[in-house]
Amino acid sequence: MDLSKKFHTFISIDWSTKRLLTEALFFLAFGRIFKMIPFGKSTRLLGTHMEETAYSMSALDIATAKNISNAIHIMSRYTFWESQCLVKAVAGMKMLERRGMETTLYLGTARNQQGDLNAHAWLRSGSYYVTGAEEMAKFIVVGKFAKTKKA
Repeated sequence: MDLSKKFHTFISIDWSTKRLLTEALFFLAFGRIFKMIPFGKSTRLLGTHMEETAYSMSALDIATAKNISNAIHIMSRYTFWESQCLVKAVAGMKMLERRGMETTLYLGTARNQQGDLNAHAWLRSGSYYVTGAEEMAKFIVVGKFAKTKKA
Protein backbone atom coordinates (compact mmCIF):
# COMPACT_ATOMS: atom_id res chain seq x y z
CA MET A 1 0.00 0.00 0.00
CA ASP A 2 1.58 3.29 -1.05
CA LEU A 3 1.59 6.51 0.97
CA SER A 4 -1.32 8.12 -0.87
CA LYS A 5 -3.56 5.11 -0.17
CA LYS A 6 -2.59 5.15 3.50
CA PHE A 7 -3.30 8.87 3.70
CA HIS A 8 -6.67 8.41 1.97
CA THR A 9 -7.55 5.59 4.37
CA PHE A 10 -6.65 7.76 7.38
CA ILE A 11 -8.73 10.67 6.04
CA SER A 12 -11.75 8.42 5.48
CA ILE A 13 -11.98 7.03 9.04
CA ASP A 14 -14.12 8.65 11.73
CA TRP A 15 -12.76 11.35 14.05
CA SER A 16 -12.84 9.27 17.23
CA THR A 17 -10.65 6.61 15.60
CA LYS A 18 -8.28 9.29 14.28
CA ARG A 19 -7.95 10.73 17.79
CA LEU A 20 -7.29 7.29 19.24
CA LEU A 21 -4.63 6.49 16.61
CA THR A 22 -2.98 9.86 17.14
CA GLU A 23 -3.00 9.32 20.91
CA ALA A 24 -1.46 5.88 20.39
CA LEU A 25 1.31 7.39 18.27
CA PHE A 26 2.02 10.00 20.95
CA PHE A 27 2.19 7.41 23.74
CA LEU A 28 4.32 5.05 21.64
CA ALA A 29 6.80 7.94 21.39
CA PHE A 30 6.49 8.41 25.17
CA GLY A 31 7.14 4.67 25.64
CA ARG A 32 10.24 4.85 23.46
CA ILE A 33 11.61 7.77 25.47
CA PHE A 34 10.72 5.91 28.68
CA LYS A 35 12.76 2.93 27.48
CA MET A 36 15.85 5.15 27.15
CA ILE A 37 15.73 6.13 30.85
CA PRO A 38 17.74 3.84 33.19
CA PHE A 39 15.30 1.25 34.53
CA GLY A 40 16.07 1.91 38.19
CA LYS A 41 15.01 5.54 37.79
CA SER A 42 11.92 4.86 35.69
CA THR A 43 10.17 2.14 37.71
CA ARG A 44 8.21 4.61 39.86
CA LEU A 45 6.29 5.61 36.71
CA LEU A 46 5.13 2.02 36.21
CA GLY A 47 3.19 1.65 39.46
CA THR A 48 3.44 -0.40 42.63
CA HIS A 49 6.18 -3.02 42.33
CA MET A 50 5.21 -6.72 42.61
CA GLU A 51 1.49 -6.08 42.94
CA GLU A 52 -1.37 -6.84 40.58
CA THR A 53 -4.71 -5.26 39.85
CA ALA A 54 -8.08 -7.07 39.88
CA TYR A 55 -9.12 -9.30 36.99
CA SER A 56 -12.71 -8.02 36.93
CA MET A 57 -13.92 -5.27 34.62
CA SER A 58 -17.09 -4.08 32.92
CA ALA A 59 -18.02 -4.81 29.31
CA LEU A 60 -17.50 -1.12 28.51
CA ASP A 61 -13.99 -1.24 29.96
CA ILE A 62 -13.21 -4.37 27.92
CA ALA A 63 -14.34 -2.57 24.75
CA THR A 64 -12.17 0.43 25.64
CA ALA A 65 -9.15 -1.80 26.30
CA LYS A 66 -9.68 -3.61 22.97
CA ASN A 67 -9.88 -0.32 21.06
CA ILE A 68 -6.68 0.92 22.70
CA SER A 69 -4.96 -2.40 22.01
CA ASN A 70 -5.92 -2.23 18.32
CA ALA A 71 -4.75 1.39 18.01
CA ILE A 72 -1.38 0.57 19.60
CA HIS A 73 -0.82 -2.46 17.36
CA ILE A 74 -1.77 -0.52 14.23
CA MET A 75 0.36 2.54 14.97
CA SER A 76 3.38 0.53 16.16
CA ARG A 77 3.81 -0.67 12.56
CA TYR A 78 4.17 2.93 11.33
CA THR A 79 6.64 4.41 13.83
CA PHE A 80 10.14 5.13 12.59
CA TRP A 81 11.48 4.06 16.00
CA GLU A 82 11.41 0.61 17.58
CA SER A 83 7.98 -0.06 19.08
CA GLN A 84 8.22 -3.54 20.54
CA CYS A 85 6.77 -5.06 23.70
CA LEU A 86 7.91 -2.63 26.44
CA VAL A 87 7.13 0.44 24.34
CA LYS A 88 3.65 -0.92 23.53
CA ALA A 89 2.99 -1.89 27.16
CA VAL A 90 3.96 1.56 28.47
CA ALA A 91 1.85 3.25 25.77
CA GLY A 92 -1.15 1.10 26.67
CA MET A 93 -0.65 1.73 30.38
CA LYS A 94 -0.62 5.50 29.89
CA MET A 95 -3.65 5.46 27.58
CA LEU A 96 -5.67 3.36 30.02
CA GLU A 97 -4.48 5.46 32.95
CA ARG A 98 -5.92 8.54 31.22
CA ARG A 99 -9.28 6.78 31.21
CA GLY A 100 -9.10 5.86 34.90
CA MET A 101 -8.57 2.16 34.25
CA GLU A 102 -6.29 -0.08 36.31
CA THR A 103 -3.42 -1.97 34.67
CA THR A 104 -0.72 -4.46 35.52
CA LEU A 105 2.50 -4.41 33.51
CA TYR A 106 4.45 -7.68 33.55
CA LEU A 107 8.13 -8.22 32.81
CA GLY A 108 9.36 -11.70 31.97
CA THR A 109 12.52 -13.50 30.93
CA ALA A 110 13.29 -16.76 29.13
CA ARG A 111 16.21 -18.46 27.44
CA ASN A 112 16.10 -19.20 23.74
CA GLN A 113 17.43 -22.39 22.10
CA GLN A 114 20.94 -20.91 21.93
CA GLY A 115 20.86 -20.16 25.67
CA ASP A 116 20.58 -16.39 25.27
CA LEU A 117 18.38 -14.50 27.70
CA ASN A 118 15.29 -12.85 26.17
CA ALA A 119 12.98 -10.38 27.85
CA HIS A 120 9.33 -9.55 27.22
CA ALA A 121 6.74 -7.13 28.59
CA TRP A 122 2.95 -7.37 28.46
CA LEU A 123 0.05 -5.39 29.82
CA ARG A 124 -3.22 -6.53 31.39
CA SER A 125 -6.27 -4.48 32.29
CA GLY A 126 -8.88 -6.49 34.16
CA SER A 127 -9.12 -9.82 32.37
CA TYR A 128 -7.99 -8.44 28.99
CA TYR A 129 -4.37 -8.56 27.82
CA VAL A 130 -3.82 -5.28 25.99
CA THR A 131 -0.33 -5.97 24.64
CA GLY A 132 2.13 -8.86 24.48
CA ALA A 133 -0.29 -11.74 25.08
CA GLU A 134 0.88 -13.68 22.03
CA GLU A 135 4.33 -14.28 23.57
CA MET A 136 3.72 -14.16 27.34
CA ALA A 137 3.36 -17.93 27.87
CA LYS A 138 7.02 -18.44 26.92
CA PHE A 139 8.29 -16.19 29.73
CA ILE A 140 8.65 -16.41 33.50
CA VAL A 141 7.39 -13.30 35.31
CA VAL A 142 10.27 -11.55 37.08
CA GLY A 143 8.51 -8.27 37.79
CA LYS A 144 5.05 -6.78 37.82
CA PHE A 145 3.75 -3.28 38.39
CA ALA A 146 0.18 -2.41 39.38
CA LYS A 147 -1.23 0.95 38.33
CA THR A 148 -4.42 1.53 40.31
CA LYS A 149 -7.06 4.22 40.09
CA LYS A 150 -6.15 7.41 41.87
CA ALA A 151 -8.39 8.08 44.85
